[in-house]
Amino acid sequence: MSVIIPVAIVSGLGLFFGVGLSIASKVFEVKTDERIGKVREMLPGANCGACGFSGCDGLAEAIVNEGVSPDRCPVGGASMVKKISEFMGMAANEVVKKEARVMCNGTCDNAQLKYKYEGIRDCHAANLLAGGAGSCGYGCLGLGSCKEVCPFDAIVIENGVARIIQEKCTGCGKCVAECPKKIIHLVPVTSGFTVFCSNKEKGAVARKACKVACIACRMCAKVCPVNAIDVSDNLAVIDPEKCINCGECEKVCPQNCISDSRARVLA
Repeated sequence: MSVIIPVAIVSGLGLFFGVGLSIASKVFEVKTDERIGKVREMLPGANCGACGFSGCDGLAEAIVNEGVSPDRCPVGGASMVKKISEFMGMAANEVVKKEARVMCNGTCDNAQLKYKYEGIRDCHAANLLAGGAGSCGYGCLGLGSCKEVCPFDAIVIENGVARIIQEKCTGCGKCVAECPKKIIHLVPVTSGFTVFCSNKEKGAVARKACKVACIACRMCAKVCPVNAIDVSDNLAVIDPEKCINCGECEKVCPQNCISDSRARVLA
């Protein structure tokens, strides 16, 4: 009896607390909206965080609980947005697919160097040393910080300049945020011709630093039939929403800094 009684007491207490916990779990249960799981299945599963939430799970909860538009996901595309919008009974916003472009062609062959950089392979670190080793203070540092953060392996470093692999790029924008020079831009994939330069120095200074730098000669702007090119701060910029991809700007550019990104190969 000296053994049976303590065992019975412990067993009774265990049963009591077990039943109590079971009842409490039912009373205080936080019900999960089944739609979150269904929306999560429709998302691409990249978990890149480009939407501003903690991966696809976070975005799915925000769509269901907060009414966030599914077009916050830059990876899934128009079909995904339409599918989720229909499921949630939302109006589907028009999605313009974009890709990242590095606005620089300051390769090892084109750009001059101020010094030989031997520090850590990080663009932010190199940028702290007089803006990097290149004579062009606006050019790509070529150390691959953008490549490291790309979740889709869509960036390579070729001849000292980052290049976007268009077939892999989803337009998530993580490289845009990472670049210390701010020379990576998101551009609609339908826009072909781009000024691959970010130098804002006057023509002579820019050309001395890089032989394919924009010199703000305005020849491209003069021949553009739709006024899609603006020259300000000594730099020509093509408006992708106006550009009709006629290619007239590329023909007259004396610096060869304008090219069709759809068929572009770094020199």
